[in-house]
Amino acid sequence: MVTMQSADNVLKSYYLDIVSKQLNTEINPFFALIKHSTADVWGKEIRRVAQFGINGGIGAGTEDGELPNAASNNYKEFVTTLKNLFGTLEISDKAVRASENNIGSFVNLLNAEMQGLIDSSVFNFGRMLFGDGSGKLASITNVVDNKCTVDNIQNIIEGMLIDILTVDGNVVQGATARRVLSVDRDKKEILLSGTTLNNVNVGDILCVQGSYGLELTGLGAIFKEDGTLYGIDRANNRWMQPYIQKNVGDIDENTLQKAMDRLEERAGSRVDIILCSWGVKRALQNYFSKYKCITDVVTLAGGYKSITYNGIPIVADRFCPEGTLFLLNSKDFCLHQLCDWRWLEGDDGKILKQLSNKPVYTATLVKYADLICTRPSGQAMLTGITEE
Repeated sequence: MVTMQSADNVLKSYYLDIVSKQLNTEINPFFALIKHSTADVWGKEIRRVAQFGINGGIGAGTEDGELPNAASNNYKEFVTTLKNLFGTLEISDKAVRASENNIGSFVNLLNAEMQGLIDSSVFNFGRMLFGDGSGKLASITNVVDNKCTVDNIQNIIEGMLIDILTVDGNVVQGATARRVLSVDRDKKEILLSGTTLNNVNVGDILCVQGSYGLELTGLGAIFKEDGTLYGIDRANNRWMQPYIQKNVGDIDENTLQKAMDRLEERAGSRVDIILCSWGVKRALQNYFSKYKCITDVVTLAGGYKSITYNGIPIVADRFCPEGTLFLLNSKDFCLHQLCDWRWLEGDDGKILKQLSNKPVYTATLVKYADLICTRPSGQAMLTGITEE
């Protein structure tokens, strides 16, 4: 017989390992390559020491002259806060009772709910990987009743719960926890639940519910050209600035090789994965085909298949900005975490908890982590690429 206690036990003993593995390997191939570590976590912060430049205690001299002066390695401490990552599922009491005498039916119910949680988590964490930590999904370019036109539709999908905020990050009154009912990708229009959006203006931004300024430090933050990163001022630390080439136009082999050569020359970095938008990948494939370039197909972590350039996998990602390509060394990245995915448990040790005044039980996955790149100057971004 199925009970809430037996459901609780199944979530603990069976589903946790499966969900953790999928969330760590199926977000995208780059995320699957990144090391996960509990090191350098101090309380609510991550403090990671990063080396830059070289040891200065080297020199040549005469047979009986003085030895070179000692000059140790250069270090800077990166500091960032642990981000609180949550994923919640719901099971109604009615659904549980309807399947309490049918274990197969209950397993199907749990499988469906868990798969929905995984799909939602993969979407959102894949989106965060390309974000700048602000949580911004898009800006509003027009609004009529409860329908919004936005400047970027790729980060939005049906079912999301979103908040609308001003550019300054203030929540717009009456525009929180609105559910996305439909998405017109051609027109870049979304229909939101609820009443007319009376206080919303052009220029306001969309954000996942309650997430503004609280998301992972993604590639969007690492490839900013000003401000600070991990508490280090970029303007006074040029080694914190990645290689960026704008207005590329038609992509070709020479452009890729030039950027890779620059990374090896300036930082000793060797690219091991290329991320790009779908249109950029098509442009590369067309170029390789036109000029008879040799491209192998490799299988990456998580089972992904990819074409290669000089043995380096080229991966298209749905969240990569249009006309953009990243050349990355995954060894320079680490997801520092307090622990791997865990169920949020109450004082009684239970995972499933009844919502107040509702016949619904919820369970929440949690992970406290953030992404750190110890060598920003060893990464490259090409933008303004002509897509196909």
